[in-house]
Amino acid sequence: MNNKIKQKLKDLTTKSGVYVMHSASGAVIYVGKAKNLKNRVSQYFNNSIKPTKVMAMVEHVDYFEYFITLSERDAFALENNLIKKYKPFYNILLKDDKAYPYIKVTIKDDYPRMEVVRRIKNDGAKYFGPYISSISPYALIKIVNMAFPLRTCKGALPKKPKRPCLNYSLGLCSAPCSKLVSKEDYKKIVYKAMDFLRGNDNEIEKILTDKMQLASSIQNFERALEIRDMIKMVNNLKQKVVADLPTDKSIDVISYVNNGIVGAICVLTIRHGKVLGVKTQSVIDASIDEKDTMSQFMVQYYSKHECPKEILTNIEVEDLTEEIIKAKITCPQKGTKNHLIKMATLNAQEYLNKVEYKENLEYDKTVGALEKLKDKLNLTKVPNRIECYDISHISGTNQVASMVVFIAGKVAKNMYRKFKITNYEKGSNDFESLKQTLKRRLTELSGEDVSFSQKPDLIVIDGGKGQLSSTYEVLKSFNVQIDMISLAKSFEEVFVPNKSEPIMLKRGSSELRILQNIRDEAHRFAITFHRKLRTKNEIKSPLDDIKGLGKVKKQALLNQFKTIDEISKASVEELNLVKGIDLNLAIKIKKFVEKLKNEQK
Repeated sequence: MNNKIKQKLKDLTTKSGVYVMHSASGAVIYVGKAKNLKNRVSQYFNNSIKPTKVMAMVEHVDYFEYFITLSERDAFALENNLIKKYKPFYNILLKDDKAYPYIKVTIKDDYPRMEVVRRIKNDGAKYFGPYISSISPYALIKIVNMAFPLRTCKGALPKKPKRPCLNYSLGLCSAPCSKLVSKEDYKKIVYKAMDFLRGNDNEIEKILTDKMQLASSIQNFERALEIRDMIKMVNNLKQKVVADLPTDKSIDVISYVNNGIVGAICVLTIRHGKVLGVKTQSVIDASIDEKDTMSQFMVQYYSKHECPKEILTNIEVEDLTEEIIKAKITCPQKGTKNHLIKMATLNAQEYLNKVEYKENLEYDKTVGALEKLKDKLNLTKVPNRIECYDISHISGTNQVASMVVFIAGKVAKNMYRKFKITNYEKGSNDFESLKQTLKRRLTELSGEDVSFSQKPDLIVIDGGKGQLSSTYEVLKSFNVQIDMISLAKSFEEVFVPNKSEPIMLKRGSSELRILQNIRDEAHRFAITFHRKLRTKNEIKSPLDDIKGLGKVKKQALLNQFKTIDEISKASVEELNLVKGIDLNLAIKIKKFVEKLKNEQK
């Protein structure tokens, strides 16, 4: 714990609010809320035993700031907004947070229809779902239409009756557009369809069975097989009923487990007594207690998904969570509901076991590799933000430089930047180009650019000892504390300032691989930029510099004479004959091409 943190802890208030943890580069790495800021934030830096994930986060905290709120509810809201804004590494981030499909019934319409949507709106319609995994809402609508002839066409119905479509002939629509069914009778069909979506399978199974037998009797075996598959799906839905749970019950079951480093959360979705799906995902959260983790997850999750009136969970939540998401939250200890909790916990634990090995591999390739890099190269800190620079050109022309960025061992493409090298003499001079690039980059440390304003922990130069020496002089002139190394491609030698002998990292090691990855990415990015610039310059014609000669006239000139050499041979009179070129412009062109020809001699 540094002096900045010690002093800040003394100044902390006991009021409610939100705290924001920053790394040395200024990046936000964790956001939390507290009923009592002094008590909660102090817990992170005292000598008590803390989970591994919390310790890992605390090691990267360089300073923190806090915001006082008028109430705990305001703290909840502010925390959620800041997490969305900064996406901190050590907070829960719902990476696979896509909206799940629902079946919408437009019951406000005179002749309602069904459609699949991914957002619930306050529009008076009736929504069924969400359908998470094995149940397809599109297949359900197809079953409904086979049993209950509802319209599938979009938009308003015509004011005057029209000829029924093919669906009417196939028995898949009752043709409200032709006024062949009254509003009252059509609504009765809609209510039967909605009754099926609520869980009443008996009537639809009988209707489908009768239709299958009819299709078979008239030897329409293809239709009979299609209906048979629909009946199988209805039977599968029957098997998803939760025993001893009322058929009208809609609840979510959420279970959280962790191994001290990473956790897994399972959401079991039950609608109208049926299990519609199971969703499991891994999460990282550096909260001091699991109550806060579960509360933070629920606030994020239900900002995107339908929230049932009741939620079961294996961990208690903070008091205000119920009020914010507007649901009753309980931790049942016995009975059917406790059985559901155990089922969700089993799914979460199985998922955690599967991803734990992958997470460990990912850690070794990223954060773990950075920690080894610090030790092997004797860096001042674990390099969270690494920047690498490379130069690209052909014989000194179109010189460009690239800056690529890795954060926490992963590419951060939105932070990449590119440079055109200016004021250089013909011929290549990588040393001077690198020096110019670094000067321009470090000058922007106090600028407004979101990438340039973040100080790197480590700068990697693509090259050997010479490239490192020249650029290190630039770094020293800015008087900022940033580690710098260079990586020579021939033998993968790592050079550090003030040492003549290179450091050889183990071949195939994660720490060498991360340097190779960023070096290769810088090279790729520089070459890509150079090619684009070169192509643009190749397309540009010297004739573009003639004032008054636009694209159309230039093309007419080239169509007539083909090359600039042929244009130079033409007389003013011949140039004047080209469409759109008057005498004054012809004189200008003649003088320009003659001057150009003399310069090339």
